[in-house]
Amino acid sequence: MQFTAQQIATLIQGKLEGDPDSKASDVAKIEEAGPGSLCFIANPKYEEYLYTTKASIVIVNDSLELAKPVSSTLIRVKDAYSGFAFLLEKYNEMISGNSKSGIEQPSYISPTASIASDVYVGAFTYIGENAVIGSGVKIYPGCYIGNNVTIGAYSKIYSGVKIYDECHLGNKVVLHSGSVVGGDGFGFAPQSDNTYKKIPQIGNVIIEDDVEIGANTTIDRATMGSTIIRKGVKLDNLIMIAHNVEIGEHTVIAAQTGVSGSTKVGKNCVIGGQVGIVGHIHIADGTRINAQSGLSKSITSEGTTVNSTPAFDYKSSLKSQAIFRNLPELQQRLMRLEETVQELTALLSTQNLEYKK
Repeated sequence: MQFTAQQIATLIQGKLEGDPDSKASDVAKIEEAGPGSLCFIANPKYEEYLYTTKASIVIVNDSLELAKPVSSTLIRVKDAYSGFAFLLEKYNEMISGNSKSGIEQPSYISPTASIASDVYVGAFTYIGENAVIGSGVKIYPGCYIGNNVTIGAYSKIYSGVKIYDECHLGNKVVLHSGSVVGGDGFGFAPQSDNTYKKIPQIGNVIIEDDVEIGANTTIDRATMGSTIIRKGVKLDNLIMIAHNVEIGEHTVIAAQTGVSGSTKVGKNCVIGGQVGIVGHIHIADGTRINAQSGLSKSITSEGTTVNSTPAFDYKSSLKSQAIFRNLPELQQRLMRLEETVQELTALLSTQNLEYKK
């Protein structure tokens, strides 16, 4: 597909600088783009490429001041990154089969399930009793939708997703391949004979509107009540959310993070990759947890940034890391000081003895 700079500018409400008839047929990184490519600059460190790129069209921030002439047609918007993301979303809609509809065979849909007329259900999908599937939902091949599950309008359930009984998804939820919603929480009671007795997990999972969940991420059902993923949350691939956890609105979590049972994460938090979070704690709104940190206690102050294991104040952790890197040198200095003190002590001892004689 090919688009003119004028068409793109109109779509993202941008201001044109250059040839409105300049055409783009693909998207590329600015450092690799060639004629016919569309790209963007949001990070100032890539600005140098703007003056050498062969790209036909470049989306830039309104605030960008040119240091040199450019050959590309520019489209200025308030936020180049968001503008480019919007374009990619529209492009993806055109090429990813979103126009599909109808029910492919073989598949099984319970007679008691309620399916909107414009839903797409891919082959080898199972939809259980009393499930409710809203308008415009896309369920790609090989999915399992359990009994009494509800899926809100315009949600996308990619191939291989499993949604257990009684779980509820809001509107415009995206579940990527391999994700599992509503598996049993990790609940086992130790017995006197050193065995473990399974505690039935009778709750569910509630996922609110505009949530996106990455591939092979698992969200356990609650022991009682609900595990809740609030509106606008974005979860990366390979994340583990345990039973009775609550993730606040518009929080983002990177890959390989684990959140233990009954922890409450506030809204607008940013949690890096490979973070481990213990159970039964609260994390205040706006908290930022750096990658590979281990959080062992609640964070009560909003906007706190923590680092390291066990996690503590970010700036203090950087100072501690600097000291840790210098420990071998500090050890040598300490040993030299000890030797000096011993020599001085011996000298003073000798002088005292001679004085007494």
